[in-house]
This record gives sequence, C-alpha cells and structure tokens, in this order.
Amino acid sequence: MKEKISQLKESFTKELDGASSSDQIQSIKVKYLGKKGPIQALMPLLKDCTSEERPLVGKMINELKQEISAHVENRLQTLLRKEQDNRISSENVDVTLPGRKRHLGKEHPISSMMQKVLDILIQMGFSVQTTPEIESEFYNYGGLNYPEDHPARDMQDTFYLTKDLLLRSHTTSIQQRIMEKHTPPMRIVSYGKCYRNETITTRSHVLFHQVDGLYIDKNVTFADLLATKKEFYSKLFEKDVKVRVRPSYFPFVEPGMEIDISCTSCDGKGCKLCKTTGWLEVCGAGMVHPEVLKQGGLDPEVYSGYAWGGGIERLIMLKYGITDIRMFTENDARFLGQFA
Repeated sequence: MKEKISQLKESFTKELDGASSSDQIQSIKVKYLGKKGPIQALMPLLKDCTSEERPLVGKMINELKQEISAHVENRLQTLLRKEQDNRISSENVDVTLPGRKRHLGKEHPISSMMQKVLDILIQMGFSVQTTPEIESEFYNYGGLNYPEDHPARDMQDTFYLTKDLLLRSHTTSIQQRIMEKHTPPMRIVSYGKCYRNETITTRSHVLFHQVDGLYIDKNVTFADLLATKKEFYSKLFEKDVKVRVRPSYFPFVEPGMEIDISCTSCDGKGCKLCKTTGWLEVCGAGMVHPEVLKQGGLDPEVYSGYAWGGGIERLIMLKYGITDIRMFTENDARFLGQFA
C-alpha cells in the first residue's frame, strides 16, 4: 500500500508541475480526486487488511487525499491570479480613442403605418377593437357566411391548430364578436397580424398585417362606403385621391368589390408602379351580407352596413414604391433605417 501511495504521489507531482493553465489543474483534480480516480480506487483494498492495519492504511489514504487537494488548490489559485493579470493587461483601454457610436432602434415601418391608419380612422369616428390571433373556425369562417366547401377553409390556405382552432386568416373575424356584444350603431376598426398558408413571393407572405373596418346602422348605403374610403385614402396619402370600384366576391359582403385609388405616384397618368393603368388596388370591401347580420342577431330588414379590409404592407409598398414584401421581415437595418 505504501508503494502504491508513493507511486501516486510521484505521478501527481509530475503532472502538477507540467500544468500551465487553470483548466489543466481542474482536469488533474478530477483525475485524482474524482469518484473514479486512483485514490478512490484504494478504498476497496482496506477489506484485505487486517484489523490492526486497517486504521493505519485508512489514515494514509486520507492524508494522501488531503495533501493532493491542498497542492491542487494552491496551484490553481496561483494560475488563476496569473491568468487574470494577463487578461487585465491585454484589455487595457485607450481613453483617448473616440467613443463607439450606439445605434438606437427606430420604429418599424409597419408599426408606423399602422398607427397612422388608426389615427385617421379614430378621427373619422371609428373605435379601435382587437381580436385574438388564435381564432375559432366559426368566427373566422362560419359566422362570415363561408360555405363548408370554400377553398379558404382548406389546410392549404389556413394554419389549423386543431379541428376548430386556427391562426386567423383575416381581422374580419371580429364582426360576429362585435355584433354579439353590441347593438347598432357600431363603427369599429380592427387590426393585427394575419396568417395564410401561401407561397412566399415578392407580393405574398404567410404573415401580414391587416386593418378591417365595419359600420352597421340603419340606412347605411353604398355611398357611405365610397365617401369613407375616399376620405380615408386622401388623408393617408395627403392629397386628393380618386376612388373607383370593381365587382368582386367575398362571402361576407353583398355586393362585394375591389377598391382602387388613382396612382399616388403619377396621379393617374400611368407609370411603372401602377403598370401604366393609372390605378392601384388597395382593399376589398362591400355591404355586409344579410346572412352575416342574421348570424350576429341583427335583422337585415332593419340594419345595413359596410365592411372593408386591406393590408398594411400593401399601403407601405404603394406609398414608398417598395416592390418586395419580404423586406419587411428580413430586419435589414439599411432598409428599415430609411423610414426613421
């Protein structure tokens, strides 16, 4: 046993003298003092000793363990102080150097445009409401007069979480919620993120931001819708904007239409932005479908209303001539910094 302990001391001392870093010392500590180390391996040998030898051998093993532990700790502290001195020496700061410029974050163009849109609509008498991004199938589709076999319900167009829960595909999902809790007149606008399972291209994305408007009261007419949209876009683009409509289909409105405005770049003369047509498509709209009013507990013989919805990214692209919707989610500081 004395010979084994002597060999361990000699081996340990040799390795300790050759260590030049705190990491190496830590490795040596684990090697000799760890549960699977050579010192721990001596303990089972006690059973082979006589009752007279066992206390003496046990004392020798403990003294060896304490000695190795003390040497390791002393050498470790010495190397740690040395490494710290070297690190401090290498990190000297030249106080005469100019300070580093700190780049502050700026408001994202989507947030900026969203707030501008909401401010205009609030001035026009709309109240701002919100809906959950995780929506039920009824509020997103069923209550909005979507047929059971409508393509938008398919997994290819909608991100379903369960059979009845999905990521909302439009903020139009607020309509039934509002009609359930309030009685006309109601003039609200909802906004937020929307999700659609589409191929990401320069003009479409799986994530986009939308604003929806809804106005229901007695004797609401198509003329009210046109006047509202003309006023809104004129305020948004800070110039007189002409509005035209084209027939279109949306399950929740009747009649449904696409709304175009005169090109904000060429004032309707024809340019690259409007593809020489003089017009820019900005949103879908229409008069609230009678079935949607019935689903909300309102009598379509008494009440009528209009609804419209459009993308925020679309408005920014039109206002600044941006041609790729993917730029809004790439977080390129060079792109985003232009809107500061």
